[in-house]
Amino acid sequence: MDFYSTIFSTIDLRSFSNIWFWIAVAVAWSNVTHFIVGVPFDMVVRARRRGGQAMADLEVMAVLQARRRNQIMRSSGVPLLAFWSMVLTVLAVLAFGYGVEMAQAVTLLMIPMTLAAGLGLGLAKKLEAEPLTGAALTRKLTLHRVLTQAIGLLGILVTTMWGTWHNLSIHLLGQ
Repeated sequence: MDFYSTIFSTIDLRSFSNIWFWIAVAVAWSNVTHFIVGVPFDMVVRARRRGGQAMADLEVMAVLQARRRNQIMRSSGVPLLAFWSMVLTVLAVLAFGYGVEMAQAVTLLMIPMTLAAGLGLGLAKKLEAEPLTGAALTRKLTLHRVLTQAIGLLGILVTTMWGTWHNLSIHLLGQ
């Protein structure tokens, strides 16, 4: 019995008091803010500092990633959007209609990530329509990263506040 309680306490589904949830939040936002429209941000920094071939590689990579994302949206954007809307709606109803803690945690993680993804799709559309080069491209990608980080920061703040309130209310009410 002690073995099972140890295992189940490690994979506990109470999200807001579980270290694994917070590790997943950190990894998810780190990944989202590192890859700007599919381009690794270290590539942007290298291109800004070195120029030359690094800048040429960045320009090619940005156009390729933008075109790739836009092609996916053109070919299956409507079904993807419908499916993702359904997933978020089901999560939100389970989370805030039925009070399922895991659904609350996933909803509070996925809604800001969806906003960041939408911002990225908008940038991809602009980059495909008018490919930027040089300093203009690095500025645009850096600005996009800052906006994505701001969305992530706000999302983490809201999730932390909700999780703290949730944990305090459970302990205070003795549930």
